[in-house]
Amino acid sequence: MSFVALKRYFLLSVSLPYDVSRSHSVGVKMRKVPLKTGHLYHILTKSIADYRVFRTDDDFTRMVEMLRYYRYESPPLRFSLYKRCLEKRDSNLLLELPPKGLLVDIVTYCIIPTHIHLILVQLKEEGISTFMKNLLNSYTRYFNMKNHRKGPLWQSRFKSILIETREQLFHLTRFIHLNPVLHGLADRPEDWEYCSYSEYVDIAYSPVCKYRPYLEIDPQTYKASLEDRKDYQRRLSEIKHLLLE
Repeated sequence: MSFVALKRYFLLSVSLPYDVSRSHSVGVKMRKVPLKTGHLYHILTKSIADYRVFRTDDDFTRMVEMLRYYRYESPPLRFSLYKRCLEKRDSNLLLELPPKGLLVDIVTYCIIPTHIHLILVQLKEEGISTFMKNLLNSYTRYFNMKNHRKGPLWQSRFKSILIETREQLFHLTRFIHLNPVLHGLADRPEDWEYCSYSEYVDIAYSPVCKYRPYLEIDPQTYKASLEDRKDYQRRLSEIKHLLLE
């Protein structure tokens, strides 16, 4: 990928990373543009009016476990019971389910206070939409009950863009893992617990992602590639309002 093409890809990712015509309802409505099974998509979902929907460690860790849980089309028990099993350190229930029960593969994720970045592979028809609906509705119920509030948390549609090459995928994972640095939440990607960076550099205790079938990387080389681009990403975030591309 040329420097100009790479720059344009990153600028689109930071300022307006998604084709609005490919937005997808989280509610009951059917999608106008169906997502294709077997393809990779960059997914973004944002809170209404930049509302802080992740406020505590419990909020963040709950969403990480929800990502793991709602990958499955028919989990063997409700999430609340699954959570209790986790608290008792009995987390093997989902591992015993056959892979054919998955709606999506999670390739990359990053959770920050106002939004979530994901790279997903759709494994079944409507898999991404079902996954996102279950994930976001479940978290909304939890957050509203915890904070004694009512009403929606998320913008009505999640946004998506098709990832067409492995090179795009590689650069996009770096952008996503640098997101906490861009937003001033961490000095280094490894300082932010609520993303998949630790899985990419082989220091994760309990992986959520399945990226190796889609991306061949060496952990040390990958870590070095992020360290080389941290300042570039930070500067890009600072001037994005000046860029009209």
